[in-house]
Amino acid sequence: MGGGTPLWRYIAGRFVQAIPLLLGIIVLNFLLISLAPGDPVTVLLGEYPAPPEYVAQLREQFGLDRPLPVRLGRYVASVLRGDLGFSFAYRLPVVRLVIERLGNTLILMGTAMTAAAIAGVLLGVSAARRPRSRLDATATGASLIGYSIPEFWLGQLLVLLFAVTLAWLPAQGIRSTRETYTGLAAAADLARHLILPAAALSFRYVALIARITRASMLEVMHQDYVLAARARGADEGRVLWRHGMRNAAIPVVTVIGYNFAFILAGSALVETVFGWPGVGRLIFDAILQRDTPVLLGVLLLVSATVVVVNLMTDVAYAYLDPRVRY
Repeated sequence: MGGGTPLWRYIAGRFVQAIPLLLGIIVLNFLLISLAPGDPVTVLLGEYPAPPEYVAQLREQFGLDRPLPVRLGRYVASVLRGDLGFSFAYRLPVVRLVIERLGNTLILMGTAMTAAAIAGVLLGVSAARRPRSRLDATATGASLIGYSIPEFWLGQLLVLLFAVTLAWLPAQGIRSTRETYTGLAAAADLARHLILPAAALSFRYVALIARITRASMLEVMHQDYVLAARARGADEGRVLWRHGMRNAAIPVVTVIGYNFAFILAGSALVETVFGWPGVGRLIFDAILQRDTPVLLGVLLLVSATVVVVNLMTDVAYAYLDPRVRY
């Protein structure tokens, strides 16, 4: 075969393939939300006995009186212009709402996934280094338990233990309401509020990444190139990380990229438990209020994030194993 595709061309090709996928997601999300039962106007009015004329006026104001194909065409056109609509409940542009909450969710997700990746890889490598040892059995059992615990239930347990019983950490919110901090003190206050929700969100994925890392490392460590490196007298740490983990990394990268969408979905429950003002909590509130533009905007954000993460995963594949580009 030839020399393979250059990395930049491979990335460009994957990016071009993602464009029609995103367009399809925009259309599918709109159809699913629009065909779901429930009327946003009824939710907005609540128990208020509004006259039919006022109800019709609201439906016309929000564009709900148009046929479905017309509304779909208008929505796609507005998204392509960067306009995600206007929130029924908050009476604010959806883009502004999402941007205000996005940073908080990225902080929570980034911390949780980074902690899960580091802890999971270290735990999996340590278990694979001494298979069938007490450490291996303990790590395997703990991983099974950790993967079985729902995030929202673990979050409530952490609140009861560390916030209510021991009073070591705050139970709700993203910053203290009784004190105003600046600089490093503000960062420390944010970190204190971040510990419990990040732990609840990451615990499941520590277990999953550890199990995948262990299984992949056990397979790699018996390959000929690893045995040859040891025969040449290479340091065990170099054998373990440079020859072993480098070649065992693709399944680990796969599971991290694949579960990014699930950790984003799990953040909705964790943010609700801990009162974290992020996109996940915005999803929960939008579902209760039947706020269709917000739901569509957040779903588009989630879908685009998953596509971008999958693209980054493909790039990581191509970097770790150049054979992917052939």
